[in-house]
Amino acid sequence: MSKIIQFIRHAKSSWQFNVTDHDRPLKKRGVKDAKLVSNHLKTNFLKPNLILSSTANRAKSTAMLFVDNLKLKNIHFEQKKALYDFSGDSVLEVIKNCDDTVDVLMIFGHNYALTNLCNSLGNTTIDNVTTSGFIQLEFEQNSWKNIKKGKTTKIVFPKHLK
Repeated sequence: MSKIIQFIRHAKSSWQFNVTDHDRPLKKRGVKDAKLVSNHLKTNFLKPNLILSSTANRAKSTAMLFVDNLKLKNIHFEQKKALYDFSGDSVLEVIKNCDDTVDVLMIFGHNYALTNLCNSLGNTTIDNVTTSGFIQLEFEQNSWKNIKKGKTTKIVFPKHLK
């Protein structure tokens, strides 16, 4: 079977609190947008075999909103420090090291890593993966370590749903 990646950029975060970048919480608008996108995905959605999230509070909180809304609690969930990445290099390394028994991989991360990866791995140019944005890429390869250029098969941004 081919491989599918579902990238979700963390929801809008708050700068209101005096915390490190890693610990920033979500804004109310972020929670609302994450629910909006995940509700939209309920129809015509491929459930992942594995969910990976950056260890950052905003990514983890976004992941939990999607997991709850899409009823994915029975799917294996891991937090990976390597996904707290802004270039995409570490995220790509995590992807290429995934077990090949995983066919659909869901990743919660950050920009500019996600925009860079969507543009280098997908076939649609995306100026900016927005907060709470969902991008799905499909690959013909059977092994994660061999993925190359794939097809961008779904883009859902909050602004598309308002």
